[in-house]
Amino acid sequence: MLGAIQVCLKTFYVVFAFCSALFLGAFKALLVGPVAGLLMIVGNVAVISGLFPAHVAWTVYALLKTNRFDAALKFALLFALPPLFGIWLGLSIAGSVIVAVGYGFFAPCLSTFEAFRQDDGEWKKFSHCIVDGTWGTIKGSCTVVRDFADFCYHSYPQYLKELRQGSGTEETHTMKLVEVPGFLAVGLIGLIVEIPSYAAIAVLKSPYMLFKGWQRLLHDLVSREGPFLETACVPVAGLAVFLWPLVVIGSIVLAIFSSFFVGLYGSVIAYQERSFQRGVAYVIAMVSEFDEYTNDFLYLREGSIFPKPRYRKKKAPHSSELSIGSSNTTGKPSSEAPAMLVPSLAPSRSIRETIQEVQMVQIWGDMMRSCEMRGRELVDANVITMADFDEWMRVRRSGQETTVGLGLPSYTCLHFLLNSIKAGTAGLLLSDGVEVTHLNRPQDRLLDWFFHPVVVLKEQIKVIRLEEAEVRYLEKITLFFRNSERMEAWNNGSTAPDDALRAAQIQAISRRVVGITRSVSKFPTYRRRFSNVVKALISYSSEREGSALSHSNRSAKSVSCIEVV
Repeated sequence: MLGAIQVCLKTFYVVFAFCSALFLGAFKALLVGPVAGLLMIVGNVAVISGLFPAHVAWTVYALLKTNRFDAALKFALLFALPPLFGIWLGLSIAGSVIVAVGYGFFAPCLSTFEAFRQDDGEWKKFSHCIVDGTWGTIKGSCTVVRDFADFCYHSYPQYLKELRQGSGTEETHTMKLVEVPGFLAVGLIGLIVEIPSYAAIAVLKSPYMLFKGWQRLLHDLVSREGPFLETACVPVAGLAVFLWPLVVIGSIVLAIFSSFFVGLYGSVIAYQERSFQRGVAYVIAMVSEFDEYTNDFLYLREGSIFPKPRYRKKKAPHSSELSIGSSNTTGKPSSEAPAMLVPSLAPSRSIRETIQEVQMVQIWGDMMRSCEMRGRELVDANVITMADFDEWMRVRRSGQETTVGLGLPSYTCLHFLLNSIKAGTAGLLLSDGVEVTHLNRPQDRLLDWFFHPVVVLKEQIKVIRLEEAEVRYLEKITLFFRNSERMEAWNNGSTAPDDALRAAQIQAISRRVVGITRSVSKFPTYRRRFSNVVKALISYSSEREGSALSHSNRSAKSVSCIEVV
């Protein structure tokens, strides 16, 4: 009898908590959502429209100056730029509006439900329910606008600069002028076929996705599995049941958005295969691929009713491809088009299993803390001075590479790898002792592009078995990657290897570390976080110089008093 009463009370508590959080979250969403959403919409649209003329000029200039394309290919790309920029304007503005509305209205609601996971007592939990998701949502919308502006104003020109300059070792991509109309026609056919096909498949399968998702969530609710395993997380899981129709609508929108890029990729396939027919075959095959992809996620019958012609004659080498695909787990570029992101309906993991996964924000935070720690060490050793910080402040907007801007994070990344090797971990060891492996790494597409190369680089460093003096030499050439005078001035106990092969191996490792860091630095969140780190280091260096100056003044006064006496 007592057990039944406890179950009833717990059920009543869960239902009351869910209803209260839903009402409070909806009220905060109506109060805060319009402000946060309007800030994001106005900010992003202002960035898009304000930088659009500059983006056009930068892109055309980079395309004309690069030596990686011949004249015919440049002509084809210039001919394709107007529709591409039109698609960019339409999708970016529409995406900004959708993201702003979704973030502004759902972030306060989700923050209210997340407050139930606080373990600080009922009163603090109640205060978190009221406060969380209000001012933080508004600040978050401003942060999104800043990161987006950083990407448009800083990261995109860096990509164009790399395209314009190149490394001098890439093979020039060529094209015959007579092939240009065919390749452009494939891209147009791709848009005409893929957009309605993807939209029709997503809409027709959306009812099944809706009821299949509800079935999965209700099964977890009845059996107390997945997100319903922990009592404190039941309100959050209940919100997932309530908002599942919006997830289905979001999947349809993502399908339509992705169809633009899948269709345009047909021109790349036609260029790589040098065949109009194979480009059209790709367009037809992608409809079948998408249908099969959605069938797998929704547990429908295998395969697809659509034809799937073969569009690859052979796998072209990387050096001869104009590939815009993402990297797969093998570290090689993928020639397949990006698939639509459909939420998995597989059995949900428990909260304990989810907590074991390292979050991306945890990795970002550890990187920045390590960078600040290494920076303090270099400031204490007078390796990095205020002159270096002044140089970074002076040229950071121009994108020039400095000791602070690129050398310091590369130096931190190197120590990140060296510490992982010393610990004997199979993956990568964070400064807080958490090991990131293939099993618990964040399921983030951006991280996939870097995790495998970093692990491979760690194994390469481990294989060559660096001595202590060689490690110091590697530190020096990584921190001062181009400044030979600063390398000679820093006496850190390093010794350059006498063996030319050994020296070349160490220099190659340094170049790879710097290259990985340079690629990571293009992420918009990186620029904001790293700026905060440098500001903290400038403050630390100023305080250190100020204390040293005051100490020297006190010493001078003491000497004067002694002389007077």
